[in-house]
Amino acid sequence: MSISVFAVVMFAALLHATWNAIVKGAGDKLLGAVQVAAFGALIAAVALPFLPQPAVASWPYIVASSVLQVLYMSLLARAYHVADMSQTYPLMRGTAPLVVALVGSLWLREPLSVTAWVGVAVICAGILSMAWLGRGGGGGKGLRVALLNAAVIAGYTLVDGHGVRLSGAPAAYTLWGMLLNGIPLVGWALVFRRRPFLDQARRQWRRGVVGGFGSLTSYGLALWAMTLAPVAVIAALRESSILFGTAIAALVLKERVGPRRVAAACLIAAGAMVLRLA
Repeated sequence: MSISVFAVVMFAALLHATWNAIVKGAGDKLLGAVQVAAFGALIAAVALPFLPQPAVASWPYIVASSVLQVLYMSLLARAYHVADMSQTYPLMRGTAPLVVALVGSLWLREPLSVTAWVGVAVICAGILSMAWLGRGGGGGKGLRVALLNAAVIAGYTLVDGHGVRLSGAPAAYTLWGMLLNGIPLVGWALVFRRRPFLDQARRQWRRGVVGGFGSLTSYGLALWAMTLAPVAVIAALRESSILFGTAIAALVLKERVGPRRVAAACLIAAGAMVLRLA
């Protein structure tokens, strides 16, 4: 992995933690998630006419990924409603790359080096340790929702890792996924929660813009990186977003982050360094 790809994935990790904090900080978590998806879809709709379109072979993957992304956003909002971000975010982001590494190496036929496997194991161990330390916020319900969403994250990561390579147009592939993800979520909000959704969108539109841009750009950069390096390695390295997420949770959301959680974050950083050297 080149230093430029490494830097891009780290920036994507920062963006991912930022838009998740926006959803967590919203008064209504589900409508906050829909708002992020809505602005992401709007950006996609504006940009798509100016881009080369994905190859026909990639469209089943775009549709499948969009379905999984709708489920992901719904579960994300639910997780943040019942538990702290410092508990659920590490668990969601930490379990998924382990699944991706095991399944992706078989399905996508991308054997990983011993060093890469060590990096995957270390970074996952660090994130899961942080989840264990933060298990008090929301109890078992938060853990169950987060684990379920981790499986969804692993699913769309594997789908997109293969689909983007077939597309021949990573940017358009990402934007179509964002558009098809946003349309059903916004449609649901307009039908069933019209007044509160429009009120929240009007009052917090700046958060929606930042969240939509961050969500789209973060995943788009990760997909681009997956065209240049093994999917499992990119997916695991991207989970270093927990470093940024921990800082945001402590400084912005005012969650308690003690020495043990800092130690877990350092373990994640060590895993990222191992992956960089793989």
